[in-house]
Amino acid sequence: MAEQPLHRALGLTDGELDRIRGLLGRDPNDFELGVFSLLWSEHCGYKHSAPLLRRFPTEGPAVLQGPGENAGVVDLGDGWACAFKVESHNHPSAVEPFQGAATGVGGILRDVVAMGARPIALLDGLRFGEPGFAFDRAVGGIGHYGNCVGVPTVGGEAVFDPAYRENPLVNAMCVGLLPSERVTRARATGPGNLVVLYGATTGRDGIGGASVLASQELSDEDEDKRPTVQIGDPFTGKKLIEASLELVEGGFVESLQDLGAAGLASSLAEMAGRGGAGLDVQLDRVPLREPELEPVEIMLSESQERMVAIVAPERLAAVEEVCARWELCCAVIGVVTESGFLRAFHDDEEVGAIPVSYLTEETPRYRLETAPRVLAPPSEQTPMRAERAELLALLASPNVRSRRPVFERYDHLVGSRTVRRPGLDAAVLRLRPSLRGLAVSLDGPGRAAALDPRAAGARAVFEAARNVACAGGRPLALTDCLNFGSPEKPEVSWELAETIEGMARACEVLGIPVVSGNVSLYNETDGRAIPPTPVVGCVGLVADVRAVPGAWQQGDAVLLAGGEDASLDGSEYQSRFLGGPAGRPASPDYVAEAALIHFLWRSAARLSAAHDVSDGGAAVALAELALHSGIGAEIDLGADALDWFGEGAGRAVVACPPERAETLEGVPLRRIGVVGGEKLLGASLAELRAAHEGGTP
Repeated sequence: MAEQPLHRALGLTDGELDRIRGLLGRDPNDFELGVFSLLWSEHCGYKHSAPLLRRFPTEGPAVLQGPGENAGVVDLGDGWACAFKVESHNHPSAVEPFQGAATGVGGILRDVVAMGARPIALLDGLRFGEPGFAFDRAVGGIGHYGNCVGVPTVGGEAVFDPAYRENPLVNAMCVGLLPSERVTRARATGPGNLVVLYGATTGRDGIGGASVLASQELSDEDEDKRPTVQIGDPFTGKKLIEASLELVEGGFVESLQDLGAAGLASSLAEMAGRGGAGLDVQLDRVPLREPELEPVEIMLSESQERMVAIVAPERLAAVEEVCARWELCCAVIGVVTESGFLRAFHDDEEVGAIPVSYLTEETPRYRLETAPRVLAPPSEQTPMRAERAELLALLASPNVRSRRPVFERYDHLVGSRTVRRPGLDAAVLRLRPSLRGLAVSLDGPGRAAALDPRAAGARAVFEAARNVACAGGRPLALTDCLNFGSPEKPEVSWELAETIEGMARACEVLGIPVVSGNVSLYNETDGRAIPPTPVVGCVGLVADVRAVPGAWQQGDAVLLAGGEDASLDGSEYQSRFLGGPAGRPASPDYVAEAALIHFLWRSAARLSAAHDVSDGGAAVALAELALHSGIGAEIDLGADALDWFGEGAGRAVVACPPERAETLEGVPLRRIGVVGGEKLLGASLAELRAAHEGGTP
């Protein structure tokens, strides 16, 4: 068998190699080819998705930093800002779930720290084929890293579908706080300033992860890719966080950049590109934990818990003192230049020299070929009587049952900010010392996504914002992670374009921007792609954490707020009882969705409880609220399964004292019952709890 050319083994096409030769005016050496392969990978370069992402609105009065930096930043007022972002660690988690998930958490923490923010919350979005060993290992990795660094995991979701059996998704979101005047940006400026690498030592773990692992589909030979999965050390990660914040607060660094995908190659190129500068790096000065690493291995290693800082020479001693006190390695490995080149040296010998713009601005951009799919017509909704047994079965199903066994493995109270714990819509964190708060959520579409990608994109945005609004938060901005199959397949490219269009329209109607995000493509195994899976994180400002809706109370009026156009197509009910996802789910009414979200956060202080209607429909939402509150209700939803279990209409269940119900306005409201008793929809609370909490996901 003929040996594969090096550029193909690194994930570059023949055409891309020709482009590199044309830009350089010569053949690249092996070191340079390795750097190009990482920076031009889909994971780093977004060569298939960047043009589509321009569709997102990214600006707004509260935006201090939009896409293009390590994380987005929005102004919270009172001198404070919030930095946040969601990223994927899918392929590493498919190969090694514990370390893949753990290092995903570590990476997103460093992204937020690089903005000068202290992390205050983590959220995770998990999609696996079924509950079991791999899922448990991923949950263990998330809990291990978050608990050790002392950042609470306060929310997220877990979805099970056979479509994710071979290619699970692990999306991690981090939220941080910083003074609004102290936003730190990863830019290399000031010729003569020093490039300082600090944190853990460098080894061979993770080499090629961005190109060989994250930008290619998986196959039955994935055991061969295990060396590309990074190994996390949360205790060093904690020291790195504290040292980095001390460096920023002391004014000792000009900028920060974390080392993630593509290691030094990506971090240095991005910093130089944003700053319009060049960088000379001495790779033999990088502290190593394995002897005899080749220069290209040092440059491309994705070893965890490392940061790069740009430091003025006169502040170097202060930086070294901080790192020494936190017991972190610290080394000057380079200098900022005016050359416009990223030049690498080893033992005073130049091993590679590439104009920075070739690695950033000249990344290939591919026009996607799309193959639109004719959407199926809606299924005929024949009347079916809803049964109490169906409600109990749905409550016990993997996608609806209680997530308590998951989030109880996470410390969600550390830091003493958590006002509303995980388990019901968004979590709320107090912005001490004020009484204001931050509501945070992370959501994605369910089984309906494959039936109508545009509707799924919009629904992901609306649900994330609706969850924040149910907790009393005024949505401020979004972050997203787009998980799809190979963009080289026209049908997948169409799904990606349609999803982005739906998300963008929803953002425009809501008037909130997308300020950060991540694209994860090539989520395929042996040619089988995952369903389109956009995951959306939302942050919202809570005016007073004492007025966050919680549990309904005896005698409260129960109302169903929002639209009536629910559907069983793509619902959990259809998947469990009607043979699987089919038909076409209800398309969102964009204006009505925005009105509901506005109503929820504006009315929150007058509500005893508010809960989003999503998986399982109104009946499941009511059951979850009854269990959360510890009291039943007399409810009249009608008799049809569509009334009980229909999804996709943009609705919420709200409860308040009867006299306040008359003052609520702004959206359609239907009074469906009154709080009281030990039953709900014909089932006792004990039966509902046994079904909902009877299994371990």
